[in-house]
Amino acid sequence: MASSHTVLMRLVASAYSIAQKAGTIVRRVIAEGDLGIVEKDLPFEEVDQELIEDGQWEEILQQTCPSQYSAIKEEDLVVWVDPLDGTKEYTEGLLDNVTVLIGIAYEGKAIAGVINQPYYNYQAGPDAVLGRTIWGVLGLGAFGFQLKEVPAGKHIITTTRSHNNKLVTDCVTAMNPNDVLRVGGAGNKIIQLIEGKASAYVFASPGCKKWDTCAPEVILHAVGGKLTDIHGNALQYNKEVKHMNSAGVLATLRNYDYYASRVPESVKNALVP
Repeated sequence: MASSHTVLMRLVASAYSIAQKAGTIVRRVIAEGDLGIVEKDLPFEEVDQELIEDGQWEEILQQTCPSQYSAIKEEDLVVWVDPLDGTKEYTEGLLDNVTVLIGIAYEGKAIAGVINQPYYNYQAGPDAVLGRTIWGVLGLGAFGFQLKEVPAGKHIITTTRSHNNKLVTDCVTAMNPNDVLRVGGAGNKIIQLIEGKASAYVFASPGCKKWDTCAPEVILHAVGGKLTDIHGNALQYNKEVKHMNSAGVLATLRNYDYYASRVPESVKNALVP
């Protein structure tokens, strides 16, 4: 590795290549019809060498690291990985809900992230090129997609498809939405925000975890959006933090204050940070 590249940018470049490889594996598993794997973790010596990815995405290495992160050391970073976000939807064939997430945190804050969509473009026909990878670093930007906003005055909520309950319903209803999208995967929901398909991601439940939100939060924040818990608190990603986002998630590309102001007190009281 060239010494001119910072630790952070080398790690992001590696994460990009790993996410690409993971997306290829996700597609292969579906194509082969083998969903019988019950373990996500294996001892290193038992891992098939074909599954190892040691490449680094050159285009990322050519980017200049934001100055505030240029002196970061490896031991300063925490990496949050979800190798298959939207697992339930994956098994049910809702393939556009599925993502691979790799988030990188420094001093408890999500600062870099990679999202691979293995089945992006899968409804475009048999000759379509499948998959894309989105990445971002705070202070540098987010790349791999076309930023788009929901038309002004429209309130479209994206929320859980498989973890619905009264709290979730009450909070969504309080937003007075024009439409509600019920889909799988935290990564998928944040992509809906940045591509103009939804105005707010509202999840008033302790269902998702840090590896679900770290990478998507970076992409959203890098383009001026905001992700917090239901109370408006920033999520913390240091290695000692509890994994569960116990106070839910509220995220928007724009107009965060509008949605935050509509969260019912009864919902806040039920969700303890």
